[in-house]
Amino acid sequence: QSVAQFVCGGMQVAARVAKTHPFLLRRAALPTLLLGRAASSSHPASSMAGNALPKMKLLSQAEASSLDQDLMVTPGFSIDQLMELAGLSVAAAVQKQYPLQTHARVLCVAGPGNNGGDGLVAARHLKQFGYSPTVVYPKRPGRPLFVNLAAQMTMMGIELLDAVPADADQRFDVIVDAIFGFSFSGEVRAPFDAVLASLRTSALPICSVDIPSGWDVERGPVGGSDALQPETLVSLTAPKLGSAAFGGYHYLGGRFVPEPIFAKYGFRQPPFPAAEQVVLLSGPSGDAE
Repeated sequence: QSVAQFVCGGMQVAARVAKTHPFLLRRAALPTLLLGRAASSSHPASSMAGNALPKMKLLSQAEASSLDQDLMVTPGFSIDQLMELAGLSVAAAVQKQYPLQTHARVLCVAGPGNNGGDGLVAARHLKQFGYSPTVVYPKRPGRPLFVNLAAQMTMMGIELLDAVPADADQRFDVIVDAIFGFSFSGEVRAPFDAVLASLRTSALPICSVDIPSGWDVERGPVGGSDALQPETLVSLTAPKLGSAAFGGYHYLGGRFVPEPIFAKYGFRQPPFPAAEQVVLLSGPSGDAE
């Protein structure tokens, strides 16, 4: 049988399959997995060609703060409810981007505010997902919400540290940056200047919560080469203006926004598949779910 006859026969078979079992060809047309940087992450979700998500509105710092306040009107959401949902979103994104089989050892670095609280909640959920999280929590607020979150770490058998270990790259597989959120402004002060320096020099993949720590919420990375460069970003509710400068894997979490909030702030979230807590907005090559 000649090559031409073989090719022609194959085309005829394909045509018959297309008529009788079109779904087989549709399944075969799904693109391959998104690939992260070497020796870092792999993204298990595929994306349909030509089905990129529409660009979302990016929130200013003032809008993000106002939106949070609107969510917490009385009656409305409580801060611990929002923190729980946000932390669950972060844990879900980590589970998607950094599979348990290759990234079981997670270092969650938590700041003193609500962003840090999101990181503590994420650590608790990751523990339930089968990961082995450790939390760096250098500055621990005395408010009951944060005291309770820290106590939950102890109850779950999650180690609490005061600083990033010198051998972090050998002890862990991925870092969750939950130090500063959208309310951050000004200079990074001790002890977090040293914490951020440790993260910047780490070879581990980093997943930042809402905005990479140390970035200007509206202008993006400041400080040139000294700015933190995470591989993954999990925006909560809606991306912030500074995220326009981010070129890695960008997830959206916060599947709890009521319709009046969408209307007031003029944005929509993309659809979340089934019971998913996050959706991939874009990747290094522009891919999305």
